[in-house]
Amino acid sequence: MKFSIKLVLSTMIVLALALGFSGFYFVNNVFETSLDREVGQALDESSILSFAFETAALNVPLKYSVLPDSVVEEIASRLEMGGRSGGRLLRIADEEKNVLYTSSGFTADEGLLPQTDQHNKAYRVIRAQDNYYVHTCVSINALNRILYLETMKDVTEVFTERALGFSLYRKVTVVILLIGTVIMLVIASLLTKPIRLLTKATRQMAAGDYAYRAKQISRDELGQLTGDFNRMANALEENICKLEEEIEAREEFMGAFAHELKTPLTAIIGYADMLRSHKLDEEKSILSANYIYTEGKRLEAMSFRLLDIIVAKQGEAKLRETPVGELFSYLQEMFAEKKEADIRFAHEEAVVRMEANLIKTVMVNLIDNACKASETDAGTDGAGSGMAGVIEVTGQRVDGGYLLAVRDYGIGIPEAEQSKIVKAFYMVDKSRARSKNGAGLGLALCAEILRIHHSELRIESKVGEGSCFSFLLP
Repeated sequence: MKFSIKLVLSTMIVLALALGFSGFYFVNNVFETSLDREVGQALDESSILSFAFETAALNVPLKYSVLPDSVVEEIASRLEMGGRSGGRLLRIADEEKNVLYTSSGFTADEGLLPQTDQHNKAYRVIRAQDNYYVHTCVSINALNRILYLETMKDVTEVFTERALGFSLYRKVTVVILLIGTVIMLVIASLLTKPIRLLTKATRQMAAGDYAYRAKQISRDELGQLTGDFNRMANALEENICKLEEEIEAREEFMGAFAHELKTPLTAIIGYADMLRSHKLDEEKSILSANYIYTEGKRLEAMSFRLLDIIVAKQGEAKLRETPVGELFSYLQEMFAEKKEADIRFAHEEAVVRMEANLIKTVMVNLIDNACKASETDAGTDGAGSGMAGVIEVTGQRVDGGYLLAVRDYGIGIPEAEQSKIVKAFYMVDKSRARSKNGAGLGLALCAEILRIHHSELRIESKVGEGSCFSFLLP
């Protein structure tokens, strides 16, 4: 059963119970008020009749010392005929509570007489055939006699009004419930619309449409829930996109890794088979062994680089305060014998929190790549100025940390390739990189080292004008 139907049913049940109890209380309260009024009138009329009887008894001739039964009947008959409708329903009993006079139509039993004495009145509401009456009984003291006067007052109209009241209230209740049901269906539909939109959104996302969002149509709790759901969906979509990117990157990595393994292994196996199956002269044997050695060293370097990347991804660097001057002294000594490029160092003194050996690895990789990009066989003359072959290694204080940069004026990197070069095994010019024993792992290793330093590699490059690789140490 839908939630909106449950909401309507529960509301209608509560409304029906409320209307039922309130209607019963209202109609019954009106009925009891009317009945009490009629009982009061019946008792007042009984008192008036008893007073009239006693007055009539006082007018009896003095020849009677005790009121005779015949006179009682005569007085009762006159009282009966004195009613507004031409007759009253009354009954008179003597001291022994034996009936002396009864009006025609007086059908009440004698159950009220035993409850009445000289000091109190008694009454009850009875039903005779299809009518209701207030039955009263009161004592009369007339000429040394104690008599009992009973009356019956018709109150059928009060009970009829109660029945009509209940009937009318039931009809009104049914009409109210029908109208209330229609109104509640509309209200429930409006209240549950955000839930339906959320349900649709969950089904769309379950079907694979992660970009689908639920429309927020209110600012209440359900509107807030819709907003939270959309924020959750955004986070979920981002995580799924990241997972897909990671899966894609892993597949690319595996494909590139297999390709990078295949090339040197093919050369090693081919030359090894040639040495094994053919008798070669000394020159060819040395050449074959040299190919095997060169490709083996390339595989060894690639495996070490992969191991460094894995360690960098899983490890946490122990950062220590290190003077930048020590880093630049190491780099100057490292590349002092590099005659193929003009490497210029300049830095501002500072103490930076870093893992010195890892940052040295980053800088060595960046400078080594800059040297390769600046070589004259790269097919460019740099920026067309005297900067060809120049590499600038700088360090300076900036807002938020210390900026290290390596700039070259070599071949440059196409803009479309710049976001990809930090991926493992990715090379812009694969043939040229392999000729330099490169495998496309250096920048991937730099990116992982900078990640554990809470930094990232920034790349600025234009084809034919050179490149600048920089990173900020917080």
